[in-house]
Amino acid sequence: MNLSQLLLALRARYLIVLITLAVTVLTALGVSLILPKSYLASVALVINYKGVDPVTGLSAPGAMMPGYIATQVDIIKSKGVALKVVDELRLTDSPAVQAQFQQATGGRGTARDWLAELLLSKVDVVPGRESSVLAINFRGNDPQFVAAVANAFATAYMKMSVQLKTDPVQQASGYITSQIKLLRDQYEQAQSRMSKYQQENNIFNADNRVDVETVRLNELSSQLVAVQGQNMDAGSRRRQAEGHAASAPEVMGSPLIQGLKSSLAMAEAKLAETSQRLAPNHPQYIAAKSEVDKLRATIDEQIRQVSSGVSASATITQAREGELRAALAAQKAKVQALNGARDEFNVLTNEMESARRAYEMATQRYNLTSLEGQSKQADIAVLTPATVPLSPAGPKVVLNTLLAVVVGAVVGFGIVLILELLDQRVRSAPHLSEAFGLPVLGVLHKPRALRRKKTPKAAAAGAPALQQ
Repeated sequence: MNLSQLLLALRARYLIVLITLAVTVLTALGVSLILPKSYLASVALVINYKGVDPVTGLSAPGAMMPGYIATQVDIIKSKGVALKVVDELRLTDSPAVQAQFQQATGGRGTARDWLAELLLSKVDVVPGRESSVLAINFRGNDPQFVAAVANAFATAYMKMSVQLKTDPVQQASGYITSQIKLLRDQYEQAQSRMSKYQQENNIFNADNRVDVETVRLNELSSQLVAVQGQNMDAGSRRRQAEGHAASAPEVMGSPLIQGLKSSLAMAEAKLAETSQRLAPNHPQYIAAKSEVDKLRATIDEQIRQVSSGVSASATITQAREGELRAALAAQKAKVQALNGARDEFNVLTNEMESARRAYEMATQRYNLTSLEGQSKQADIAVLTPATVPLSPAGPKVVLNTLLAVVVGAVVGFGIVLILELLDQRVRSAPHLSEAFGLPVLGVLHKPRALRRKKTPKAAAAGAPALQQ
């Protein structure tokens, strides 16, 4: 069916369209006049998008989430908020409400839950477009009641928002309190272990003692190196003194021995002179020879004494080296023990500091959480409270009538189309030619007088006369 055939069908069945349109418009108009008047109250709320808690000063990343506004809409339309509205307005105290509840539910359930569901069915939340404003709309038959319920929803929503923020914080505060006790015990135990270790080892600052003992160790090591050099030199001199005492540096450097040698040389010269003049048995010769022998014996005795002193010095140096070796070994052991004590002391100190920091952080967190749990401030503010509406919001007679015209016309066109598909008729020459595939030779039109006398039924069902 093309457009021209549809227009011809509408022309032939226009009464059906008019009747359908009239029935639809009259029905909508009657229903609009019969329905009771309804009133609409609206509350505008502003939600804080800054995401900063006014009490703690911490940022709230949840407020920056894309679904934050949608979440707030769901909270407003939750049953918990509706129950708060019922309790705030004391709707269950009304005998009329109790009677309606008994009539509607037969006493099943509670009037409080029934009223909450009834209020939720009439409330609507509209978020602002690209803004942080929410509008709470409530519709009802009593203008004062709808304004009171809309304001009650706003108040209940703000209380619920505070409750949703403080309840988890209060639960966390209880958990943190138990953790603070545990952390305090751990801190006291760590401090007690460190104090006990300090008393047992007489150590309060291991670093200073280790530094002092390390300096002593370095000094002993330096002294040992110096004594080892001296010991080597003393050993060399002792060996030389024991093998060639006369040529030893100590002997050669002794003034006494050198003086005795000078005296010996003079005595020997005198003895030689005397031996040329006198016989060996002469008293002068014997005296000169005795003097030479005495000087030689004295020199030998002095050489032995010097050699003995060199040996004694070498022995002392060797003993000093042994003592320094023993002292160095003892100092090394002491430094190693102090290093172990310092490591243990540092471990205990770190444990105590860690326990102290954990305890302090938990205490700070508890103070912050306790303050946040006692806060009654919400991130929502009432921008425009609901007022008693002066004019009803519905039913809208003009709008309903216009919609009825549109609906009636669409329904009438649909009925005509269905009837035409069920009982299709030939209404034009092109349609006849298209339907049978034969050429149309001519069309006979009725005179105007006959067409005026034609009944509506015949006009609706009649087909044009065809000339063969």
